[in-house]
Amino acid sequence: MNYRHAFHAGNFADVFKHLCLVALLRGLSRKDSPWAYLDTHAGAGMYDLSSVPAQKTGEYRQGIGRLWQAPGPFPAALADYLAVLRSLVGGKDAPHHYPGSPLIAAAVARPQDRVIACELNPIEYAALAEYPSTVMTVHNSDGYQGLKAFLPPVERRGLALIDPPYEDATELTRLPRELLAAHRRFATGCYALWYPLKDEGPLAGLKRSLQDSGLRRLLLAELRLSALVQGGILHGCGLLVINPPWGFVEQLQETLPVLTKILAPGSGSSRVEWLVPE
Repeated sequence: MNYRHAFHAGNFADVFKHLCLVALLRGLSRKDSPWAYLDTHAGAGMYDLSSVPAQKTGEYRQGIGRLWQAPGPFPAALADYLAVLRSLVGGKDAPHHYPGSPLIAAAVARPQDRVIACELNPIEYAALAEYPSTVMTVHNSDGYQGLKAFLPPVERRGLALIDPPYEDATELTRLPRELLAAHRRFATGCYALWYPLKDEGPLAGLKRSLQDSGLRRLLLAELRLSALVQGGILHGCGLLVINPPWGFVEQLQETLPVLTKILAPGSGSSRVEWLVPE
């Protein structure tokens, strides 16, 4: 409840996560039938990059600020992500705002699709609820409860993004239980679990739990700004994706090396690999 994304909006982790989000939803949109998108930790919606929190850290300058000024051409998935951002914040100059996941999903959604945003923090919830949308509903509720309440969706197709702040020491042990319970209810759904790369021992346990769970089609994608470090320093982030849509793996394999060179020239690395294949 203490986490404030305003300090981190538009940083490299947001760029990575939202690039993946747009590509996942575009993959679901290859079929005409509707999909539902569930955001378990939705945040405030739009973040002012000139605000005191954003200026205090300046993280956006090494994220969206660096990408915005990078010369193209870009791989299709990266160009698509930037086009979605420009549709939300406008202009060719460096952006003054950065959207959160629910607004990006709503921008990608077609009229027949549905965005469900859960945000427990009352201030963040109130800010998100101010944005009018014909496809999005906002709930002042716990995201893990949202997995139980909204899955399976009536559309029988969809994506759940699980993006907790990792403030709670028990988060990494809770996540496999919640994710597997959701998968039992909606086994054909796509799930994307974002995580920070800091101390990686506990993350190895999370990955091992999911590998040993019997899940199939479990994909790992990671972006690192530097070589592996420990001691609680954020040096990268990753996404675990269950049931990615057709073409998503190839898109990331093409796009992440390009993005890594832009965000971390000379020091970064990326990988895309199956933890558990078909």
